[in-house]
Amino acid sequence: MTEELLINISPSESRVAVLEDGILNEIFIERHSKLGSVGNIYLGTVVRVLPGMQAAFIDIGQSRTAFLHVNDMQTLRPKLSAIEPPKPQNPAIDNTLDPDTTTLAMTTSTYQPPPSELIENRLYEGQRILVQVIKDQLGSKGARLTTDVSLPSRYLVYLPYGEHIGISQRIDGDERERLKTQLGELMHQVNLQGGLIARTAAENIPQSKLEEDIYYLLQLWRMVQARREQTPTHRRFELIYQDLSLPLRAIRDLIGEQTERVTVDNARVFDAIRHFAKEFVPLIYPRIQLYEGEQALFDVHRVEDDLKDALNRRVNLKSGGYLIIDQTEAMTTIDVNTGSFVGGRSLEDTVYKTNLEATHAIARQLRLRNLGGIIILDFIDMQEQQHRDEVLASLQEQLKRDYAKTNISEVSALGLIEMTRKRTRESLQQQLCEPCPTCGGKGFVKSAETVCLEIFRELMRCARTYNAPKKFTVVANSGVIDLLETIEADTVAEMEYLLGRPINLESDNRFNQEQYDILLD
Repeated sequence: MTEELLINISPSESRVAVLEDGILNEIFIERHSKLGSVGNIYLGTVVRVLPGMQAAFIDIGQSRTAFLHVNDMQTLRPKLSAIEPPKPQNPAIDNTLDPDTTTLAMTTSTYQPPPSELIENRLYEGQRILVQVIKDQLGSKGARLTTDVSLPSRYLVYLPYGEHIGISQRIDGDERERLKTQLGELMHQVNLQGGLIARTAAENIPQSKLEEDIYYLLQLWRMVQARREQTPTHRRFELIYQDLSLPLRAIRDLIGEQTERVTVDNARVFDAIRHFAKEFVPLIYPRIQLYEGEQALFDVHRVEDDLKDALNRRVNLKSGGYLIIDQTEAMTTIDVNTGSFVGGRSLEDTVYKTNLEATHAIARQLRLRNLGGIIILDFIDMQEQQHRDEVLASLQEQLKRDYAKTNISEVSALGLIEMTRKRTRESLQQQLCEPCPTCGGKGFVKSAETVCLEIFRELMRCARTYNAPKKFTVVANSGVIDLLETIEADTVAEMEYLLGRPINLESDNRFNQEQYDILLD
């Protein structure tokens, strides 16, 4: 398998497409108007301490003060403490609950730490504190903070205030032990204090690469500490560290041995990527190229067309079969159908081949659409157990390329497979779409015939309710009016006879198919 990254930059957004053997498999989108602050590290100022809630509000320069709960503060370790030595709490400080922050504060679970860990013994109003954003500001709620800082690299996550070595749950067996042993040795070798977590990308990575990552993280943490010390004391807040932009995160997190090329269509970002890669991912440096063609980069590789298709319910298979994908609040369902495919030697063979092809398409769609949570796969029922086993094995094999953790059940007697996929970010549909203003997100609207019958009932109701209007005027969508003037013309004439008043029909395409109005003259 060969892999290529396409990086498209526009004034309003950055997009990274991952192509495997020339086919789009993943897309990452970052809209500049919605840039979040998750991962950013700030030197903020404590605005208020709330002992009753074991929480504090911190000014980090956003429109609303950010929220820090004692559960999100690292265990006190004097030699590595992220906060300044606390002063005795000033009894004169007003800790009255701010009405604007009540909703946010009440979402925190009850916690009873020992006296030394009580927030009023650790923080005081006006104190400067190093914090990291773990959840963006949303509506009336300020950002959620932690003092337990973490810094990610390509293969590792460094926890300056941690005390353990963790391994990604996706890494199993002897590889877990190898990583734990080697990371422990490397930390001792460079005298690295704190904790480390090996990311999924660290699997089968040689010790030399892990060592490079550790030196990078150590350098990054020293930079954070230096910037903190250099921040003038009169400033209430300061951005100390900002997480990388999407193009640079893609170079850090998505590049692998199989990556043949990175193509960028913006000269400024191209220079930034090359500078970053030269220092941190030298393997990919010679494979980065600037695209200067006249046709849009994503159009050349059919990415735009694939993105449009990824928003459709129906996904066509090459054989003539197809998938139907429906996202709901609770789960996603994927239904496999043979469609026009009749190429098998028998019905069982046709079903087997369709299901086998569907496993490839399903694995791709899960990644491309970034579907998460509970997923129900409705394969066509197969009679032979061997066929069921082979379809399940094919699905498991295809999902090995997926960076998100998945759990798959056995094929049921009805041909269903239940699986879960970890939610990592919003799905493609959630990122690019909003509920339909016509159907309100139902996915369907009343038929024109149904609306016509509603109009007739409403005319009868109006005739009984209001005193002798001279005429009725029905205003509706053109499709409904056309039906009233043609197929339902006899019914309209009968209604005029029953009501004893004329009925005028007016078309207005500002109305959707379900909307209408009846005017009384």
